[in-house]
Parts: sequence; structure tokens; C-alpha cells
Amino acid sequence: MNLSENLSTGLEQLKLTLSVAQQRSLLEYIALLQKWNKVYNLTAVREPENMLYQHLLDSLAVLPYIGTGRLLDVGTGGGLPGIVLAIARPDLDITLLDSNQKKTTFLRQVCIELMLKNVKVECVRVDDYKPSPAFDMVISRAFSELSEFVRLSAHLCLSGGKLLAMKGMYPHDELAQLPSRFLQHEVVALSVPGLDAQRHLVILKV
Repeated sequence: MNLSENLSTGLEQLKLTLSVAQQRSLLEYIALLQKWNKVYNLTAVREPENMLYQHLLDSLAVLPYIGTGRLLDVGTGGGLPGIVLAIARPDLDITLLDSNQKKTTFLRQVCIELMLKNVKVECVRVDDYKPSPAFDMVISRAFSELSEFVRLSAHLCLSGGKLLAMKGMYPHDELAQLPSRFLQHEVVALSVPGLDAQRHLVILKV
């Protein structure tokens, strides 16, 4: 099977429906990630097939838990999960935040080449970022421990909004260290096709 067929099979297993154009854009994103990775060191994952499972399908697995409105991807790096979500959900208004100029240069190029009109790229430290208005949702993937994510990101989210943290194994210790205002939380086990590893999504209401 080739990458296109593997993506199509993965989408079926995730019970997601994306158009042919959207699937093509996802594969083009992998190609750009691989090309720029040689110079910019965007990800430790080198092979396109591994990128498909560890990056694309991993990011797409959170789609059922993404609401509507404005989404901020904190510490987006090479655009994960933000670019993937932007392709899958063109109705979302997505901002990608990272303090690394090389990575944000890459992200701006991705937005141009894939014609992503719903994405804005910000090159700034999360501590210094002061958006107005705040966001409906803030998501992170391998950004920091939960308590640090909350400390840095809670003010970026509207009251009644959600903080979404993508994690590997169930984060027992990190959950125990959360501030008391986040005692009411949800942890969803995710099943990522082709990935023999635990994945969880922590959902915190602001």
C-alpha cells in the first residue's frame, strides 16, 4: 500500500470523512515536512510513512473533540496538530503559536503552498502572547506538563472554553498536580490507526 491508501484506510478506521482534496493536502503537508525537515529539524520522525501515523493520524484522532470557533495551537512546532486540523476543518479559525523563527517560517510557507486561508502564524513566546479576543479552544501536543500548560495558556482561553492537551500514556501524576479549579476534567483514550502506543486527550474547562 502507498501513503495515499494508508491515509484512506486510517481515516476509515477513525470514522472520518475527508474529501479527495483534503487528503491530497495532508499528503502534501507530509512532503513539505519531510523536505524542510532536512534543514530546519522540525521533527525527529524522518520517514513519510511514520509521519503519516505518528503525526497525521495522531492529530486527526482528536477531531471528534474539537468544537467550533477559534483555536490556538500552543507550541505548534512543525504545525501539529494545528495544520492537520486546519486542513480537516476549514471552518475553524486557527492560530499557530511558536517562538522558533525557523518553524514559523516553515508554517507560513505551508499556508501559502496549501492555500490555508483559515490559519494565522504567530512567532512569539506564549508568556508574551496577548491576543484579543481570547480563544474558544487552546490545544497542545507534547508542549509541556499539564500544570505548566495551564499556567501558560489558561488566560488565552475564553471563560467557558476548553484547554486540550494531547498526551501519550494516562498522565496520572500530571493530573494530580493540576490547580483545584481544574478538578473537573475529562481524559479520553484515543485509538490511532497504525500506532502501537497509548494516546490520551485531556480536556479541561476554563
